[in-house]
Amino acid sequence: MNIIKRSSIGSLGFGFVDPKYLPKGKDEYYLRNRQLRKTHGYRTLTKQEIRVLEKNDNSADDWKNIKVMDPFEVGLIKRCSFFGLIRIGKLEPVYHEFNNLRLPAGLYHSTIISCDFGDNVVVDNVRFMSHYIIGNEAMLVNIHEIATTDHAKFGNGVVKVGESETVRIWMEVANENTGRAVLPFKGMESGDVWIWSKYRDDEVLMNKLRQFTDDLFDVRRGYYGKVGERSVIKNCHIIKDVWVGSDAYIKGANKLKNLTIDSSAHASVQIGEGTEMVNGIVGPGCRAFYGVKAVRFIMGAYSQLKYGARLINSYLGENSTISCCEVLNSLIYPGHEQHHNNSFLCASVLLGQSNLAAGATIGSNHNSRSADGELVAGRGFWPGLCVSLKHNSRFASYTLLAKGDYSAELDVDIPFALVSNDYSRDRLTLMPGYWFFHNLYALSRNVHKYKQRDQRTDTRRLIEYDFLAPDTVNEMLHALHRIEEAVGMAYRNAYPNKKKGLDPSTLGRELLSNDPKAVSQLSVILSGVENSPRAVRLLKSEQAYDLFQRLIVYHAVSQLIQRWNDKPAKGFLSFRDRFKKSSGGKWKNIGGQLMPEWAVQQLLRRIRQGTIGDWPAIHAYYDEQSRLYPRQKAEHALASALQMKGMKLSALSKSMLRTWVEEAVETRVWMMEMIRQSRAKDHQQVFRKMLYDTQEEMDKVVGKFSENAFIRAQEKEAEQFVHQARAFTKWLGSK
Repeated sequence: MNIIKRSSIGSLGFGFVDPKYLPKGKDEYYLRNRQLRKTHGYRTLTKQEIRVLEKNDNSADDWKNIKVMDPFEVGLIKRCSFFGLIRIGKLEPVYHEFNNLRLPAGLYHSTIISCDFGDNVVVDNVRFMSHYIIGNEAMLVNIHEIATTDHAKFGNGVVKVGESETVRIWMEVANENTGRAVLPFKGMESGDVWIWSKYRDDEVLMNKLRQFTDDLFDVRRGYYGKVGERSVIKNCHIIKDVWVGSDAYIKGANKLKNLTIDSSAHASVQIGEGTEMVNGIVGPGCRAFYGVKAVRFIMGAYSQLKYGARLINSYLGENSTISCCEVLNSLIYPGHEQHHNNSFLCASVLLGQSNLAAGATIGSNHNSRSADGELVAGRGFWPGLCVSLKHNSRFASYTLLAKGDYSAELDVDIPFALVSNDYSRDRLTLMPGYWFFHNLYALSRNVHKYKQRDQRTDTRRLIEYDFLAPDTVNEMLHALHRIEEAVGMAYRNAYPNKKKGLDPSTLGRELLSNDPKAVSQLSVILSGVENSPRAVRLLKSEQAYDLFQRLIVYHAVSQLIQRWNDKPAKGFLSFRDRFKKSSGGKWKNIGGQLMPEWAVQQLLRRIRQGTIGDWPAIHAYYDEQSRLYPRQKAEHALASALQMKGMKLSALSKSMLRTWVEEAVETRVWMMEMIRQSRAKDHQQVFRKMLYDTQEEMDKVVGKFSENAFIRAQEKEAEQFVHQARAFTKWLGSK
């Protein structure tokens, strides 16, 4: 049975906060007045103004409760019903225009309960409006309901005084069984979500993070909803417990409830037709339109939801776009792309710059008796058309999965690999370094694309977009050992009576270094990749082994040259001494920002100990690590190259470094050629050309290969690197 309470009409607009929740000596407006900030300068209506208002079909429970500010053009209020305390800022005979919407300032055809209005607002045909503060020059037009409750939390995961813990909103990321749930809050970053959801066995840490979240917010009842200055809201149905920043544009939304829309003059938020969003945070500069559904979510800065996308119990990282498809219980780092109606992502952690193709179903097929599976993928994860993956699975950076149903769990720990099903032989194949040999144009262009798409106004937090970085270098070092061992085992199986004195890793290293042709004749099987009895064939292992070694040296040289350019050294030894503290070691991807493992552990330790005592301090730690990152990245690059070579820093001589530089130049020139070749195939391959009657027609449609802007830019970068490398070599030779 619906319980409908009946009260005196004179009480409508009053009693917003139950007296038992009001501090001693405070009335129900004390928080409202603090929000409004400017409570002076208002006056009561004159008798003449009341007569004009009544003539224009306005009504009020008590005209004494209507406060106005001069100048006040009384004729700009028509056919409104007022209840409770109403404060109206300046009203002047002006009209506002926004996106071809032109309306006079004033209040028209609306029912208004206990609200404050800034200067020259437009409120027209708002059927029910209660307990809101409207900023200067905001426009609210054709809204069925916009209201705030006394316990509004605006999407943040807190509970108000007197509420049960059961009403607290949790965001259940990375796993469907709530075991990694976190509390959302305005300003939450993907790194925050990762730390909170990852270290679940650390009770002290968990309790601290929860307390940090509670400390961010005032849990007293009585805060009003807000629509910021110059925000425009039109043709919407239900807006309840929503805090809207300035300069937002909301049109045609079906339902917005319990949200913070963090819009500003520098990062305007737009929410469009058919959108339904409940229990979430919409970050600066975001877009959501055309039938979007989002529940228990956070959208990072400048992310987008479009064309019926569903985002549920998930964090969507900065500069990401999801269209048409469904995402559940996932943590997504910056730079994610998912565009097709029939793709599905569930219970996954994607570490950035990922792209899901049409028909991809990631985590949709459970293989246990409960919904407890997870998937983690490094940067650049790209499941191809109609890929189906099971939980639990893990993927190294820049893994590309060919079309197919992968019916067993996978642990792909070699980066830049193409993974595919070989159905004819009932085996899985893995080709390391695929991107460099077959599509380096796309890999390189993605770096450029993600940097261009990074629209953040605050870029102190350094997000890594380059495909060569500490995470991928560490993965390549690990891959070298994996390849050595697999090759050694393959040789041992093929020739059991040869080279008996060597263990598989040493044997594989010897063969890969001295006899790659012999390696190419082996059937190399990689263990521990798929949870099934079928074989996993490692393709072109000798090519990948050589490639990864060259890339590690190239990365080290490029970082050394950059540090040398940033801060020239007097001599080689003084330059080398800068890297005395260089070390390799593990790194973590914290929301797209790479940090040494020790730095992450230091952060966690400081949180436990209390030296870091709130979320702003955690974010300041991120900023400090971003400042240190360029130096740490260079130190790691050199340490990794030395580790690969089996050398100590003291053994690095000028002549050896010159050799490395020469090798790096060769690698960069080769990479440039592979970029050209991989793109040229799109212009030269016969099946690409068959739809065009003439070369001129093709050039008009797809553009001339010779005029490709990205290739031209890459050529300039390659030339610049060669020039800098020669200067560095000259400096080495002259000291």
